[in-house]
Amino acid sequence: MIVPVRLARAEAFWLEDKQSSAEREVELAAIASAACNSWQRGAVAAWSRRLTATRLPSVDLAEPFRLEIDGDWTGAARIWTDLGCPYDAALALLGATQEAPLREAFAIFQNLGAEAAAKVTRGRMRSLGIRSIPAGARTATRAHPRGLTRREHEVLDLICDGNTNAEIGARLFISAKTVDHHVSAILTKLGAPTRHAAAAEARRLGLVGAA
Repeated sequence: MIVPVRLARAEAFWLEDKQSSAEREVELAAIASAACNSWQRGAVAAWSRRLTATRLPSVDLAEPFRLEIDGDWTGAARIWTDLGCPYDAALALLGATQEAPLREAFAIFQNLGAEAAAKVTRGRMRSLGIRSIPAGARTATRAHPRGLTRREHEVLDLICDGNTNAEIGARLFISAKTVDHHVSAILTKLGAPTRHAAAAEARRLGLVGAA
């Protein structure tokens, strides 16, 4: 358990902009990771690159980490999304230097209510000279009982009406991939394992049509 605890501490320091403390935790995690499985060693390699730009060998690492270490940010994010891990998908995209994947990472963090990670993303975009950097969460989002954004509430209403992701995308003029991210965020914020459970929870809370 040493490795995941060290990495959790590293992430906490990273989110607080305590770079040297975060790097030290990753160093200690790396020392303890020799006998770990490919997922834990992959996590160490990913955080090492994220914090210090040190590229550890990507051999024998779990696939999403291997792709991230090799610079295939979108490929890594796609696998994390398929695994139902949007936060990890956004972390993978954060390694990119192109504007599009960074904006996607920011959107995912915002949808999840991960304001500290969204702030880090804004800082990275600023350092790369990207213009029109998104602002933080809107007051309406922070005031929502479950932290849903206005767009997430629109998606939730359509889920409650029985629409598929493709139908939601067509109604809201957004891509299926974007709908997937919104649905994942909604399930996380409502603590629901499925769309049906999310719809039931929304009705229980009186959220349907309340945006």
